[in-house]
Amino acid sequence: MIEIVRYTPDRTAEWDAFVGQSKNATFLFYRGYMDYHADRFADYSLMFFENGKLSALLPANRLDDVLYSHQGLTYGGLITTRENTTAQVCHFFAELNAFLRNDGFRRVVYKPVPSVYHQLPAEEDLYALFVTCHAQLLGRDVSSVILPANLIKWKRDRHYAANKARTNGIQISQSHDFAAFWQILSDNLRQKFGASPVHSLTEIQLLHSRFPENICLWVAHGKDGELLAGTVLYLCGDVVRSQYISASPEGKRLHAVDGLYDHIIHHAYPDARYIDLGTSNMPHSSDLHISLIYQKEGFGGRAVCFDTYEWMI
Repeated sequence: MIEIVRYTPDRTAEWDAFVGQSKNATFLFYRGYMDYHADRFADYSLMFFENGKLSALLPANRLDDVLYSHQGLTYGGLITTRENTTAQVCHFFAELNAFLRNDGFRRVVYKPVPSVYHQLPAEEDLYALFVTCHAQLLGRDVSSVILPANLIKWKRDRHYAANKARTNGIQISQSHDFAAFWQILSDNLRQKFGASPVHSLTEIQLLHSRFPENICLWVAHGKDGELLAGTVLYLCGDVVRSQYISASPEGKRLHAVDGLYDHIIHHAYPDARYIDLGTSNMPHSSDLHISLIYQKEGFGGRAVCFDTYEWMI
Protein backbone atom coordinates (compact mmCIF):
# COMPACT_ATOMS: atom_id res chain seq x y z
CA MET A 1 0.00 0.00 0.00
CA ILE A 2 1.33 3.41 -1.06
CA GLU A 3 0.52 6.52 0.97
CA ILE A 4 1.60 9.98 -0.23
CA VAL A 5 1.75 12.83 2.28
CA ARG A 6 2.85 16.42 1.99
CA TYR A 7 6.04 17.43 3.70
CA THR A 8 5.64 19.66 6.78
CA PRO A 9 8.43 21.26 8.83
CA ASP A 10 7.94 18.81 11.70
CA ARG A 11 9.21 16.10 9.33
CA THR A 12 12.54 17.84 8.62
CA ALA A 13 14.68 15.27 10.44
CA GLU A 14 12.91 12.40 8.68
CA TRP A 15 13.28 14.08 5.29
CA ASP A 16 16.97 14.90 5.77
CA ALA A 17 17.79 11.41 7.04
CA PHE A 18 16.31 9.93 3.86
CA VAL A 19 18.25 12.37 1.67
CA GLY A 20 21.44 11.32 3.44
CA GLN A 21 21.07 7.67 2.47
CA SER A 22 19.52 8.09 -0.98
CA LYS A 23 21.21 6.82 -4.13
CA ASN A 24 20.52 9.94 -6.21
CA ALA A 25 20.27 12.92 -3.84
CA THR A 26 22.75 15.77 -3.30
CA PHE A 27 22.94 18.32 -0.50
CA LEU A 28 20.58 20.58 -2.47
CA PHE A 29 17.70 18.42 -1.21
CA TYR A 30 18.36 18.99 2.49
CA ARG A 31 15.68 21.26 3.88
CA GLY A 32 18.31 23.75 5.03
CA TYR A 33 19.10 24.37 1.38
CA MET A 34 15.63 24.01 -0.12
CA ASP A 35 13.95 26.32 2.37
CA TYR A 36 16.27 29.33 2.05
CA HIS A 37 13.88 30.70 -0.60
CA ALA A 38 10.66 29.34 0.92
CA ASP A 39 9.11 32.81 0.65
CA ARG A 40 9.33 32.64 -3.17
CA PHE A 41 7.81 29.19 -3.72
CA ALA A 42 4.71 27.47 -2.39
CA ASP A 43 6.28 24.22 -1.21
CA TYR A 44 4.46 21.07 -2.22
CA SER A 45 7.13 18.47 -1.48
CA LEU A 46 5.84 14.93 -1.13
CA MET A 47 6.82 11.85 0.88
CA PHE A 48 6.00 8.34 -0.36
CA PHE A 49 5.36 5.65 2.24
CA GLU A 50 5.02 1.98 1.35
CA ASN A 51 3.49 -0.15 4.08
CA GLY A 52 4.33 2.58 6.56
CA LYS A 53 8.00 2.91 5.56
CA LEU A 54 9.36 6.07 3.89
CA SER A 55 10.41 4.93 0.40
CA ALA A 56 10.82 8.06 -1.75
CA LEU A 57 10.75 11.87 -1.73
CA LEU A 58 9.72 14.42 -4.32
CA PRO A 59 11.00 17.98 -3.77
CA ALA A 60 8.35 20.16 -5.38
CA ASN A 61 6.41 23.40 -5.39
CA ARG A 62 2.96 24.40 -6.59
CA LEU A 63 2.08 27.25 -8.93
CA ASP A 64 -1.63 27.42 -9.72
CA ASP A 65 -2.56 23.97 -11.09
CA VAL A 66 1.02 22.95 -11.98
CA LEU A 67 3.41 20.88 -9.86
CA TYR A 68 7.10 21.70 -10.40
CA SER A 69 9.98 19.59 -9.18
CA HIS A 70 11.36 22.15 -8.02
CA GLN A 71 11.53 25.64 -9.57
CA GLY A 72 14.09 26.78 -7.03
CA LEU A 73 16.55 23.93 -7.73
CA THR A 74 18.86 23.16 -10.65
CA TYR A 75 17.44 19.65 -10.75
CA GLY A 76 14.83 17.73 -8.79
CA GLY A 77 12.96 14.54 -9.46
CA LEU A 78 12.10 11.53 -7.36
CA ILE A 79 14.64 10.77 -4.64
CA THR A 80 15.01 7.04 -4.08
CA THR A 81 17.11 4.39 -2.33
CA ARG A 82 19.10 1.44 -3.59
CA GLU A 83 16.15 -0.82 -2.69
CA ASN A 84 13.65 0.86 -5.03
CA THR A 85 12.80 -1.16 -8.15
CA THR A 86 11.55 -0.07 -11.55
CA ALA A 87 8.09 -1.58 -11.05
CA GLN A 88 7.84 0.08 -7.64
CA VAL A 89 8.75 3.50 -9.04
CA CYS A 90 6.19 3.11 -11.83
CA HIS A 91 3.63 2.41 -9.10
CA PHE A 92 4.76 5.56 -7.25
CA PHE A 93 4.08 7.68 -10.33
CA ALA A 94 0.66 6.13 -10.91
CA GLU A 95 -0.24 6.96 -7.30
CA LEU A 96 1.28 10.43 -7.67
CA ASN A 97 -0.93 11.23 -10.65
CA ALA A 98 -4.05 10.14 -8.78
CA PHE A 99 -3.01 12.13 -5.70
CA LEU A 100 -2.39 15.29 -7.73
CA ARG A 101 -5.58 14.91 -9.75
CA ASN A 102 -7.59 14.78 -6.53
CA ASP A 103 -5.97 18.04 -5.41
CA GLY A 104 -6.78 19.97 -8.56
CA PHE A 105 -3.52 19.73 -10.49
CA ARG A 106 -3.57 19.53 -14.28
CA ARG A 107 0.11 19.40 -15.24
CA VAL A 108 3.52 18.33 -13.90
CA VAL A 109 6.89 19.83 -14.86
CA TYR A 110 9.66 17.47 -13.83
CA LYS A 111 13.47 17.86 -13.71
CA PRO A 112 15.22 14.54 -12.97
CA VAL A 113 18.57 14.41 -11.23
CA PRO A 114 21.21 14.12 -14.01
CA SER A 115 22.95 10.75 -14.05
CA VAL A 116 26.38 12.17 -13.16
CA TYR A 117 25.01 12.95 -9.68
CA HIS A 118 23.79 9.39 -9.03
CA GLN A 119 25.71 7.25 -6.56
CA LEU A 120 24.14 4.18 -8.22
CA PRO A 121 22.10 3.80 -11.43
CA ALA A 122 18.83 5.63 -10.69
CA GLU A 123 16.84 6.20 -13.87
CA GLU A 124 13.78 4.23 -12.84
CA ASP A 125 11.90 7.53 -12.90
CA LEU A 126 12.73 8.13 -16.57
CA TYR A 127 11.19 4.79 -17.47
CA ALA A 128 8.13 5.61 -15.37
CA LEU A 129 7.76 8.96 -17.12
CA PHE A 130 7.58 7.10 -20.43
CA VAL A 131 5.30 4.17 -19.58
CA THR A 132 3.16 5.58 -16.77
CA CYS A 133 2.96 9.33 -17.37
CA HIS A 134 3.46 9.50 -21.17
CA ALA A 135 5.65 12.52 -20.52
CA GLN A 136 7.17 14.70 -23.23
CA LEU A 137 10.51 16.46 -23.29
CA LEU A 138 9.91 20.12 -22.48
CA GLY A 139 13.48 21.45 -22.40
CA ARG A 140 17.09 20.35 -22.62
CA ASP A 141 20.09 22.24 -21.26
CA VAL A 142 23.67 21.22 -22.03
CA SER A 143 26.34 21.08 -19.34
CA SER A 144 30.06 20.38 -19.85
CA VAL A 145 31.49 17.66 -17.63
CA ILE A 146 35.08 16.53 -17.06
CA LEU A 147 36.22 13.09 -15.91
CA PRO A 148 39.47 13.70 -14.00
CA ALA A 149 40.37 10.00 -14.26
CA ASN A 150 40.11 10.17 -18.06
CA LEU A 151 41.09 13.71 -18.99
CA ILE A 152 40.77 14.93 -22.55
CA LYS A 153 43.78 16.88 -23.75
CA TRP A 154 43.24 20.61 -23.39
CA LYS A 155 42.97 22.72 -26.50
CA ARG A 156 46.14 24.60 -27.40
CA ASP A 157 44.71 28.03 -26.54
CA ARG A 158 43.64 26.82 -23.07
CA HIS A 159 47.17 25.48 -22.42
CA TYR A 160 48.62 28.75 -23.61
CA ALA A 161 46.27 30.77 -21.42
CA ALA A 162 46.99 28.65 -18.31
CA ASN A 163 50.72 29.06 -18.89
CA LYS A 164 50.26 32.81 -19.31
CA ALA A 165 48.35 32.92 -16.01
CA ARG A 166 51.35 31.32 -14.27
CA THR A 167 53.75 33.71 -16.04
CA ASN A 168 51.56 36.62 -14.96
CA GLY A 169 51.92 35.53 -11.33
CA ILE A 170 48.28 34.55 -10.77
CA GLN A 171 47.79 33.06 -7.28
CA ILE A 172 45.01 30.56 -6.61
CA SER A 173 43.46 29.96 -3.19
CA GLN A 174 40.21 29.33 -1.35
CA SER A 175 38.47 32.38 0.09
CA HIS A 176 35.49 33.42 2.20
CA ASP A 177 35.26 36.84 0.57
CA PHE A 178 32.02 36.20 -1.28
CA ALA A 179 31.25 39.94 -1.30
CA ALA A 180 34.28 40.84 -3.42
CA PHE A 181 33.61 38.04 -5.89
CA TRP A 182 29.88 38.89 -6.04
CA GLN A 183 30.78 42.38 -7.20
CA ILE A 184 32.74 40.97 -10.16
CA LEU A 185 30.03 38.42 -10.92
CA SER A 186 27.19 40.94 -10.71
CA ASP A 187 29.01 43.46 -12.92
CA ASN A 188 29.62 40.83 -15.59
CA LEU A 189 26.05 39.52 -15.62
CA ARG A 190 24.61 43.02 -15.74
CA GLN A 191 26.86 44.15 -18.60
CA LYS A 192 26.50 40.96 -20.71
CA PHE A 193 22.92 39.90 -20.09
CA GLY A 194 21.22 42.63 -18.07
CA ALA A 195 20.81 40.00 -15.34
CA SER A 196 21.74 39.30 -11.72
CA PRO A 197 23.06 36.15 -10.02
CA VAL A 198 20.35 33.63 -9.14
CA HIS A 199 21.45 33.91 -5.51
CA SER A 200 21.86 37.26 -3.82
CA LEU A 201 25.04 37.85 -1.83
CA THR A 202 23.07 37.43 1.40
CA GLU A 203 21.62 34.12 0.19
CA ILE A 204 24.94 32.59 -0.89
CA GLN A 205 26.53 33.65 2.40
CA LEU A 206 23.65 32.05 4.29
CA LEU A 207 23.92 28.82 2.30
CA HIS A 208 27.69 28.72 2.78
CA SER A 209 27.20 29.10 6.52
CA ARG A 210 24.74 26.17 6.50
CA PHE A 211 26.83 23.97 4.20
CA PRO A 212 30.47 25.00 4.64
CA GLU A 213 31.71 21.58 3.52
CA ASN A 214 29.64 21.68 0.31
CA ILE A 215 29.86 25.30 -0.88
CA CYS A 216 33.27 26.88 -1.39
CA LEU A 217 34.81 29.82 -3.21
CA TRP A 218 38.09 29.57 -5.12
CA VAL A 219 39.69 32.82 -6.28
CA ALA A 220 42.56 34.11 -8.41
CA HIS A 221 44.60 37.09 -7.23
CA GLY A 222 47.19 39.14 -9.10
CA LYS A 223 50.68 39.95 -7.92
CA ASP A 224 49.39 43.04 -6.12
CA GLY A 225 46.67 41.06 -4.30
CA GLU A 226 43.81 42.31 -6.49
CA LEU A 227 40.94 39.85 -6.89
CA LEU A 228 40.79 38.96 -10.57
CA ALA A 229 38.45 35.97 -10.83
CA GLY A 230 36.58 33.38 -8.84
CA THR A 231 34.31 30.37 -8.96
CA VAL A 232 31.74 29.08 -6.47
CA LEU A 233 31.87 25.31 -6.33
CA TYR A 234 29.17 22.96 -5.07
CA LEU A 235 30.73 19.76 -3.73
CA CYS A 236 28.14 17.01 -4.17
CA GLY A 237 29.78 13.87 -2.85
CA ASP A 238 32.46 13.01 -5.40
CA VAL A 239 31.08 15.45 -7.99
CA VAL A 240 32.30 19.04 -8.18
CA ARG A 241 29.95 21.55 -9.83
CA SER A 242 30.87 25.07 -10.88
CA GLN A 243 27.84 27.08 -9.82
CA TYR A 244 29.29 30.50 -10.70
CA ILE A 245 32.43 31.65 -12.46
CA SER A 246 33.50 35.17 -13.40
CA ALA A 247 36.52 37.41 -13.97
CA SER A 248 37.17 41.13 -13.93
CA PRO A 249 38.39 42.86 -17.14
CA GLU A 250 41.95 42.68 -15.80
CA GLY A 251 41.42 39.06 -14.86
CA LYS A 252 40.35 38.27 -18.41
CA ARG A 253 43.43 40.01 -19.80
CA LEU A 254 45.71 37.99 -17.51
CA HIS A 255 43.86 34.67 -18.18
CA ALA A 256 42.91 34.26 -14.52
CA VAL A 257 40.05 31.81 -15.20
CA ASP A 258 42.37 29.47 -17.09
CA GLY A 259 44.81 29.52 -14.20
CA LEU A 260 41.96 28.96 -11.78
CA TYR A 261 40.60 25.89 -13.57
CA ASP A 262 44.04 24.48 -14.23
CA HIS A 263 44.45 24.39 -10.44
CA ILE A 264 40.95 23.05 -9.71
CA ILE A 265 41.10 20.22 -12.25
CA HIS A 266 44.71 19.13 -11.85
CA HIS A 267 45.48 19.96 -8.23
CA ALA A 268 42.47 20.72 -6.02
CA TYR A 269 40.09 17.89 -7.08
CA PRO A 270 42.04 15.30 -9.09
CA ASP A 271 40.12 12.48 -7.36
CA ALA A 272 36.66 13.81 -8.18
CA ARG A 273 34.49 11.44 -10.19
CA TYR A 274 33.17 14.31 -12.29
CA ILE A 275 33.72 18.06 -12.52
CA ASP A 276 30.60 19.73 -13.89
CA LEU A 277 31.43 23.10 -15.46
CA GLY A 278 27.77 24.06 -15.76
CA THR A 279 25.36 24.80 -18.60
CA SER A 280 26.10 27.05 -21.57
CA ASN A 281 22.68 27.74 -23.08
CA MET A 282 19.79 29.92 -22.13
CA PRO A 283 17.38 27.71 -20.15
CA HIS A 284 15.28 25.36 -22.31
CA SER A 285 16.43 26.99 -25.55
CA SER A 286 18.69 26.48 -28.57
CA ASP A 287 20.45 29.76 -27.73
CA LEU A 288 23.91 28.27 -27.13
CA HIS A 289 26.59 30.56 -25.69
CA ILE A 290 29.28 29.57 -28.20
CA SER A 291 32.27 31.30 -26.58
CA LEU A 292 31.35 29.97 -23.13
CA ILE A 293 31.00 26.33 -24.20
CA TYR A 294 34.14 26.66 -26.33
CA GLN A 295 36.08 27.56 -23.18
CA LYS A 296 34.58 24.68 -21.18
CA GLU A 297 35.17 22.15 -23.95
CA GLY A 298 38.70 23.51 -24.24
CA PHE A 299 39.21 22.33 -20.65
CA GLY A 300 38.07 18.84 -21.73
CA GLY A 301 34.39 19.12 -20.82
CA ARG A 302 31.90 17.07 -22.80
CA ALA A 303 28.12 17.20 -22.92
CA VAL A 304 25.70 15.96 -20.28
CA CYS A 305 22.07 17.00 -20.75
CA PHE A 306 19.88 18.41 -17.99
CA ASP A 307 16.35 17.60 -19.15
CA THR A 308 12.89 18.83 -18.18
CA TYR A 309 9.72 16.83 -18.86
CA GLU A 310 6.02 17.58 -18.63
CA TRP A 311 2.79 15.63 -18.66
CA MET A 312 -0.90 16.26 -18.17
CA ILE A 313 -2.75 14.51 -15.39
